[in-house]
Amino acid sequence: MSASADRSGGCQCGAVRYRASGKLGYPHLCHCRMCQKAAGNYFLPLAGVARADFALTRGEPKWFSSSELVRRGFCAECGTPLFYDIPEADFINITLGSLDDPQSVKPVAQSNMGTRMRWFHDLDALPVEPEPESSEREDTIASSNHQHPDHDTIQWPHGAAR
Repeated sequence: MSASADRSGGCQCGAVRYRASGKLGYPHLCHCRMCQKAAGNYFLPLAGVARADFALTRGEPKWFSSSELVRRGFCAECGTPLFYDIPEADFINITLGSLDDPQSVKPVAQSNMGTRMRWFHDLDALPVEPEPESSEREDTIASSNHQHPDHDTIQWPHGAAR
């Protein structure tokens, strides 16, 4: 379990926001094929929060039943994966990358190693690209960013109610 805290998070566009209070249980990296496909990535970082400690604060996710037991919540506007949910359980899993401060939750385990990418151990040996210096292109990207900021807002996008 990670330390008890009040955490907020949401999707990239800001249409769906949530708050998780209390402890996050079993923060881990899931390598199963369903999580890979749901995340569009090689793994999906998840942690559970008690339903009593979880609340949607803006919008409603769209749900996809990825199996008979599991449904996955995501933003219908931007597609961000947000939740892994077994409705009968007393907790809901949140995607750790959707937290406003994902650095605050360190995974304690990995699961479904049979479908983990065999070459992951080679990643630290890959060349590292230098951080780009400020350029007109980078400045344009930064100044025209439509991504929701990493904190709660009263309304989003600014100046317009969703």
